Amino acid sequence: PRSTLFPYTTLFRSLCVSLSTDFRCKSTMSKADELFNEAMVVHRMNDMSMLCWPMPEVGPDECLVAVRRVGICGSDVHYWKEGRVGDNFILRKPMVIGHESSGTVIRVGSKVSGVKAGDNVAMEPGLPCESCQQCRATKYNLCPVLTGNEQPKGRQGFFATPPRHGSLQRYVAHPANFCFPLPETVSLDEGAMCEPLSVGVYACEQRANIKPGDNVAIFGAGPIGTMCAIVAHGLGASRIMLVDMQEDRLTFCKEKCCPVLPVAVQRGMQAEAVASKIIELNGGTQVDSCIDCAGAEVCLQAAIKCTKNGGKICVVGLGKPLQTLPIADAAIREVDICGVFRYRHTYPKCIELLAKKKVNVMPLITHRFHFTNESILDAFETCHTGRDGAIKCMISVGDEENEVEAAAKVLDASTCCFI
Repeated sequence: PRSTLFPYTTLFRSLCVSLSTDFRCKSTMSKADELFNEAMVVHRMNDMSMLCWPMPEVGPDECLVAVRRVGICGSDVHYWKEGRVGDNFILRKPMVIGHESSGTVIRVGSKVSGVKAGDNVAMEPGLPCESCQQCRATKYNLCPVLTGNEQPKGRQGFFATPPRHGSLQRYVAHPANFCFPLPETVSLDEGAMCEPLSVGVYACEQRANIKPGDNVAIFGAGPIGTMCAIVAHGLGASRIMLVDMQEDRLTFCKEKCCPVLPVAVQRGMQAEAVASKIIELNGGTQVDSCIDCAGAEVCLQAAIKCTKNGGKICVVGLGKPLQTLPIADAAIREVDICGVFRYRHTYPKCIELLAKKKVNVMPLITHRFHFTNESILDAFETCHTGRDGAIKCMISVGDEENEVEAAAKVLDASTCCFI
């Protein structure tokens, strides 16, 4: 029975972790007997460790990527602490964690063009089915495989979303179409940050349609709200009102990230009062668009009241499933309310904004960690507790240049991981 074997499997994992710097699992070795893989695996709630992991097989349209940076997202912490994210994504078997990632291509498949060995790339983590109605309409983020309504097949699915393994490992195979080369002006850190930046780009550019000169209100100054403020500024918004109850968050965004007009609110404030503060800061007029990253009912109520006729409200944060809203007010003034599920077609825009220095995401990386079992566990605990003002924890994997070069030389002598 599994319960009888549990102490022994735990002991084996601990032994593998303790010897990980010297011991190389036979199943992970290349024919050159040098290349090996390791991965951080969530086994169940509150149980995560580094294991020897099989080297990925690389298809003709894929790249073998030496992972270099992985950021920790709130969803990663949820799988570790709760074993699930919502009702659709439940951990039922061990899974490699991590989905905000960048790395260096060390090999490409026979049918790959546009990406070459030696390129630093940002990896978009979601791989749709490419054949459903949504995919055919180019709305691949709404593919049932990615929304959790259908089971992924083969390589389909989203990094670190059950049942697909994530990217917190030394090597991953990833389709070239979802590997985006980084110019020299964009760092590996910024490449990994393209994933959370994509949420802001999708919300601000594609859904809220923010244009140069627009005035925008953003509710919630957490990591995603701050990212949306950064993107809105990068897209040329003239005035950005950022709303939150925590004044330290507002100060951080204003001083470290981008120019915003802080709107400090208190618990229990009515929607009318919040909307009035926003309108006052906007020179007495309603804003062109609002982005709600807080998910609180009062925020969406205030957003409707402070948005101009014909304006847009983009709902990013999720709160109560049922909320009371002044929907008639929105309807008669043609205030459009739209939702967001992850993103689509955003990575090129993210890289463009970063390369042109229109956005600065580096202040969000507050803590750095190494690719060891102990350091990664410390990183997750830091994210979980928010210790020392943690916003984004970044893990360096195989950071030494000679390590990537050595891996490429090993592959020159062996093609065993290619199909």
